[in-house]
Amino acid sequence: MARNTGKDFRIGSVDARSQVRNPKTGQWVKRNDDTGRFMGQKTDGEPYKGVAKEKDRRKS
Repeated sequence: MARNTGKDFRIGSVDARSQVRNPKTGQWVKRNDDTGRFMGQKTDGEPYKGVAKEKDRRKS
């Protein structure tokens, strides 16, 4: 579980969430690991803070 430090960053990553970059739009999309559903998309082109990135299509 991620812990907020009060200094504008978290220690650890947010549980049950991952993010992947959409190759068509170039935006980052957040995904729920439990259901696999996409939850939201950022419009500024920067990745979500504290959410793990999916390196490839394999799940560990």
